Amino acid sequence: MNIIQQATYTHNDVEIQSREYAFKGFVQVEKVSLRHRLFNQTEYTSAIQRELIRRKEAAGVLIYNDQQQKFALIEQFRVGAIDDEISPWQLEIIAGVLDGDESPESCIRRESIEESGCELNQIKHLFSFYPSAGACDEIFHLYVAQAALPAEGGVFGMPDEGENIQLHIIDYSDLSLLLKSNRLKNAPVIMALQWLQQHLHAFEDV
Repeated sequence: MNIIQQATYTHNDVEIQSREYAFKGFVQVEKVSLRHRLFNQTEYTSAIQRELIRRKEAAGVLIYNDQQQKFALIEQFRVGAIDDEISPWQLEIIAGVLDGDESPESCIRRESIEESGCELNQIKHLFSFYPSAGACDEIFHLYVAQAALPAEGGVFGMPDEGENIQLHIIDYSDLSLLLKSNRLKNAPVIMALQWLQQHLHAFEDV
């Protein structure tokens, strides 16, 4: 078996003994009792208790424009960063949770209008991944897309959803400095900007 092509075990190697909700709100928390197979053995673990945070799928997009030599990030308050020693206002890519049976691409198109006023073009999917599989079942779909960017940022968001979002338009020339700073604290924005850096290097080599 090649680990690049296939995981060592599958969901069939997990025995779920019980699962029940401990909390239901914007996110849900389940208490799960399970056993799973051990590496290089036929035996399973003893019963393990885990708390599983259930979240809807989400999607995000880095908007950039090669002709304008700029890209867009948003800044907003995040309760998860409330104890951050620098600031709970985080720099991020545009993102949101999927609404009902909405596709990830439809989600980023909608969120882009809501959070930046930009209509997306040349959409490219990069990765779909678990941001924190140790405790949460959320899947995040990461995209990049070109769009006509406004000359300046502005304030966006859905006030009825408690959103207050500042759009920032950033020059390509500031990308390296931003990546070296301590302003980036979440995986999607770091991954997307690393992709943009590679894109620019390839663009320069042409």
